[in-house]
Amino acid sequence: MSGREARDLGDELPRTGRLLAIDLGEVRVGLAVSDPGQVLASPAETLQVPRDADAPTLDALVNAAARHEAAGLVVGLPRKLDGSEDAAAKRARWFAAHLRERTGLPVALQDERFTTVEAERVLIDADVSRSGRKASVDKVAASVLLQGVLEHQRRLRRASGQ
Repeated sequence: MSGREARDLGDELPRTGRLLAIDLGEVRVGLAVSDPGQVLASPAETLQVPRDADAPTLDALVNAAARHEAAGLVVGLPRKLDGSEDAAAKRARWFAAHLRERTGLPVALQDERFTTVEAERVLIDADVSRSGRKASVDKVAASVLLQGVLEHQRRLRRASGQ
């Protein structure tokens, strides 16, 4: 593959502009977007994806990046509780590398352990019905993931005096 491989969250994301977070699933993909000042993450949408067909999902994500005017992308990296990676992490790395190639945008991988659990907790606390949670959990999980990245970005801006 040409170009740099996507890597874990570092200094490569722009510190201003909208970031789009992607919570990859086998059936649904949750998306969340930040404001241009990178203060707040908001759930954006949930994409239904075909099983065992990553090319249409990649196309949909490229279109979503353009539609949301993303300046950078964050792909959730599923790790096991012990920090190791399996096939799902390999798939996330594949998507991250191909998104970088197709969009020309910086792409970072972010550990997504516990984001779905936190999203479920947020939805339960908001008294969302079980069916409502099922429809929303992926985009809320992407929002939880992105909010962590925004906090990291805020620390980087403070450290550099911006």
